[in-house]
Amino acid sequence: MEQQQYVERCSELFAVGGHEAVRAAAEAGLEECGPDPVLYRWLGQAHAAADEEDHDREAEAAYRAGLALAPDDLGLLVSYVELCLRSDSFEHPGRARRAVVLQERIEELAPPGSAERRRVDDATGWAGRGYWDDLNVAVVQGQAQQAATAEQSVLVTDALRRAARGEVGEDTGEDLQAAELAAAVELLQGARNAPLRLILAHRVAAYVLTFVASLGLNKTLVWSGVLDFSLWGWLFWIPVLAAEAKLRQAKKLGRERVVARIQARHDETRSEPSAGVA
Repeated sequence: MEQQQYVERCSELFAVGGHEAVRAAAEAGLEECGPDPVLYRWLGQAHAAADEEDHDREAEAAYRAGLALAPDDLGLLVSYVELCLRSDSFEHPGRARRAVVLQERIEELAPPGSAERRRVDDATGWAGRGYWDDLNVAVVQGQAQQAATAEQSVLVTDALRRAARGEVGEDTGEDLQAAELAAAVELLQGARNAPLRLILAHRVAAYVLTFVASLGLNKTLVWSGVLDFSLWGWLFWIPVLAAEAKLRQAKKLGRERVVARIQARHDETRSEPSAGVA
């Protein structure tokens, strides 16, 4: 298989969050086609996406190997500087120093207003945030996550109602959102999941009632003198958190299925030439 085919596979798999599969594809491409800066970049990005110390080291090694082949590759330079800026400067002072050198090189190669310059500016802004900036960003991200979960709850509830009416769902193929939705419907079937389905169908009301019940029980136990301090009311949050966990599990399962389907298609495509020769 040619290098460009491996690159396309990495791009497809990365787009759906199949980072482990990207690493496998990039490593297979490097083994079959030899050292290549683009495959090293995909390998580094797939490691960096894990956001773990061991993976960061592997990502740095991949970027450095790629830059040894193509010192002026902007994709590698930008990906590497993002990794360096994300790292703790106290734990990794070498990466902090490299970030300065990489930024200078990118400014020489990338014209103002280019996509590469914007990525570097975004990474620099992220690295230069203070405590309150981090707090504000965390709040915004939390709100965005809540909005996404609320939207997913609505979609899952509609899909569950269609399934209850006996409507057969279509093949989700490689559609990530459809695969996640199908997985959620599958995971929420059955009598024991009925409370979770009810919570997702009335998510806002469930949150309000849970908050009131939790606070009310804690206050009642304290005011009655039974306890000096109570956390028993937090038990009311268990069903709500269980419903949220089902949605997260469905997203993971849906992503795994889409990645598997993409890999299966890739394997079929790869076997076609050999079948034709036979």
